[in-house]
Amino acid sequence: MRRTRIIAALCLTGALGLAACSGRGDDTLNAIAQDYVIMTLEIGEREDGYVDAYHGPPEWAETARTNPRTVEQLRAAAAALSQRLEQFPTRGLSDEEVQRRAYLIAHVNAANTRLRMIAGEEPAFADEAEGLFGVRPDTPPLSAYDDTLARIDALIPGDGPLHERVAAFRNDYVIPTDRLDAVMRAAIDECRARTVRHFDLPENERFTLEFVTDQPWSGYNWYQADAVSLIQINTDLPIYIDRAVDLGCHEGYPGHHVYNALLERTFVDEKGWMEMSVYPLYSPMSFIAEGSANYGIDLAFPGEERVRFEREVLYPLAGLDPATAEAQAELLGLMRGLQRAEYTIASDYLAGRIDRDTALDQLQAYSLVARDRAEQRLSFIERYRSYVINYGLGRDMVQAWIESQLGDRWEVTEQLLSSQTLPTDLSR
Repeated sequence: MRRTRIIAALCLTGALGLAACSGRGDDTLNAIAQDYVIMTLEIGEREDGYVDAYHGPPEWAETARTNPRTVEQLRAAAAALSQRLEQFPTRGLSDEEVQRRAYLIAHVNAANTRLRMIAGEEPAFADEAEGLFGVRPDTPPLSAYDDTLARIDALIPGDGPLHERVAAFRNDYVIPTDRLDAVMRAAIDECRARTVRHFDLPENERFTLEFVTDQPWSGYNWYQADAVSLIQINTDLPIYIDRAVDLGCHEGYPGHHVYNALLERTFVDEKGWMEMSVYPLYSPMSFIAEGSANYGIDLAFPGEERVRFEREVLYPLAGLDPATAEAQAELLGLMRGLQRAEYTIASDYLAGRIDRDTALDQLQAYSLVARDRAEQRLSFIERYRSYVINYGLGRDMVQAWIESQLGDRWEVTEQLLSSQTLPTDLSR
């Protein structure tokens, strides 16, 4: 355990005394942070997958495993933490400490929302999203996307349903299985090279790449601590060439791997703020994580740079025709405008307003995918529910906020990834 973590642990347990820790009266933000982390770990024992990553004191995790409180007890604990935070005086706190308090309030509130869901509550889609991630999404009627569908329809010739024509068009861009590893590693290497030109990453940062099956997601970053990640790519369905850069940036650089590494270094190692040693999946943290990871794709490959790299490097590696790269890029640019249609479909399906077959039909029609991909996406919605808002809405809000700030976009992004910025801060 590094020295800063030892100091943090001593401060949290009171071994250094309150004078050594930031606090007011008989309570401290560090003590609240410890209770928050332990509560989060115990929620993870009540719901598999709730804790996405943890790199704090191992004894806290062991305690959570061996003696977790009941859901009702955890709800009471969340309410008590909320009260402590609301009563914690802000006078005399630095701006950074005020933001820390706000960050803890938001994440305890999200934990309380999730505990209510674990107990059986089923909030409406927008209510759930706001409770968990701090943002209330719009769910416009699907007809709002018809103009975009019409533009794509004019781009893709042929007869038959548009989603079938698009799927047939996209089949020419599948990475052959025997070339997948080489293509993915080349993409991740380029994403990393572009990121390290601008970011000061930990010297020991690294990742392991694995290919897996039988998952509802296409890629996942499992942060292991000490700037090490496991990146998994799901091969249940054929992988299109454009997904190489998407996954390389999103899961790796400057996406999830970088985000987790910077948070660990900035807060756990340097400040001893232990609330950042745990990542609850259903929290405002995920809105920033997914939104910045998707924005990171455009940040690393602005303008024509992406299609140029794909045409010159990835297409030859995959054995695909580089002359067709621009045609697919044009289609994908239009399809991006359809991403939020999924929110309306998910909202209606989860509320029981449409059945499963209708949801699949709508996902095909408005995501322009074959049935097997619609099935995979619906399984994601069934498992993760309103989490889907974090990708498109998260990207758009992160992009708008970063590009409204003064300074270089890479510098602003690095500041965001090293901060306790909340989704509500993005809209100010």
